[in-house]
Amino acid sequence: MSEDILTKQDGPILRITLNHPERGNAVSDEMVAELTRLINDAPKTSDMVVLRGAGEDFCVGRAGMGSRPAVEPTAFARRNFSDVVFDAYGALRNCAVPVIAVVQGGAHGFGCAIAAACDVTLASDAAKFSVPEMAHQIMPTMVMSSFVDRVPRKAMAYLVYSMFEVSAERALSYGIVSDVVPAAQLDATVDKLTAAMLKAPRVSLTSAKEYVKTGPDMPVAGAIEYARNLHAVINSAAEIRKPRS
Repeated sequence: MSEDILTKQDGPILRITLNHPERGNAVSDEMVAELTRLINDAPKTSDMVVLRGAGEDFCVGRAGMGSRPAVEPTAFARRNFSDVVFDAYGALRNCAVPVIAVVQGGAHGFGCAIAAACDVTLASDAAKFSVPEMAHQIMPTMVMSSFVDRVPRKAMAYLVYSMFEVSAERALSYGIVSDVVPAAQLDATVDKLTAAMLKAPRVSLTSAKEYVKTGPDMPVAGAIEYARNLHAVINSAAEIRKPRS
């Protein structure tokens, strides 16, 4: 098994760690494809996923970002070439179980995007976020697609145009991050969150994710009716009354 990404099955929690600390966990396309596979398969064995990076950083982007092929591909070929990244964002959004990102240090480019795409993102107060794509002559719409239902327009434009690093607190105000905690308390906060989530039946976790993913994009009346029907269906299910073993 490749050591580029480490996995550990911790009871109902799948722990995934990007494992190239010497390069800030910058990912290759092969790593991105493997991450997508792991996320897609996670609901078969796990009630939630915890995603983090080894060492000082979360993920500083894609390895080799800015290098261009000797022969520029056609637009159609480039669409397929880029699918490896879009597929990863889609896997995080569509995974049936919640995915929690744990961000320490740098989260840049692809790292910033997956931090935004996860369901819950806990960040150290020492974490830094940026979208440096345009400095590498790369159109940043892949990252922007992960922001589209998370980050307000002016914040998105500022991140993309400035290419500046922003603090974890600023990322919290932008919607990239769910909460910011002191670095020394990050692991304990993750443990506290996962323990709280595991008090709920799996069907509650998956149904809450389904609503968070879908409800905000619906017209208000439809979102309310969807909530009403989902509430009735899930709360009458036998699975919700089963205590965790």
